[in-house]
Amino acid sequence: MLPDLTSLIAATARWLTVAYPASGGALASALCEAQARQAVTAAAWLRYPTEIDAALVTMAGPGGAARLDWITGAERTDEDGPEGDHAWRTWVDEVVASWAAGLLTDPELAAQAVAALAEGEHSSGAPAEFRRLLTPDDGDRRAAALLRHPDLLAPVAELHLDELLDRLGPGRALAA
Repeated sequence: MLPDLTSLIAATARWLTVAYPASGGALASALCEAQARQAVTAAAWLRYPTEIDAALVTMAGPGGAARLDWITGAERTDEDGPEGDHAWRTWVDEVVASWAAGLLTDPELAAQAVAALAEGEHSSGAPAEFRRLLTPDDGDRRAAALLRHPDLLAPVAELHLDELLDRLGPGRALAA
C-alpha cells in the first residue's frame, strides 16, 4: 500500500479551484472540483510514482502555494477560512499544480499522462477513473471554463512543463 497522497491531492486541487473557480452554482463547482481532482491525482501519481517517493513527500511536505499565489496574483481571501486557517495551503505542491494545469489545458498531454500511469505503482490497485479529465462533456467544459482556459493557466502550466515531458519519457514528448 502506497503512502497516502490524499492531503497533497486535496490541497492542490483546492488551490486550483480557488485560483480558477467554477462558473455557475453548486453543480458547476462540483464538476470543476472533480476535473481538478482528476488532473491533480494523475499529476501526483506521475510526480510520486513509487512508495518511496510518496513517503518522502508525505514526510517532508510538498512546499506550499506561496509561489503559485505570486505567479497568478492570487491573494488569500475569506474563502480560505478564518484567520490562521491556511494550513491546507502548505500541502499544495507547485510541481503537481503545474502538471495538472498542463493536463487540464492539453487533451493530448492528458491522454499521454494517464496512459503513463499504467506503468506506475499507483495503478496496481483499483482502476482510477479519469473520464472528466480525458473526455469532458459540455457541462464539464462550461463549469470549468477558467480551469481549462489555456491562456489563463499558461503561467502555471509552463512552470514545470519540461519536467512533465521528461517524466512521460522518450516518444511521449509533444510535437512542436
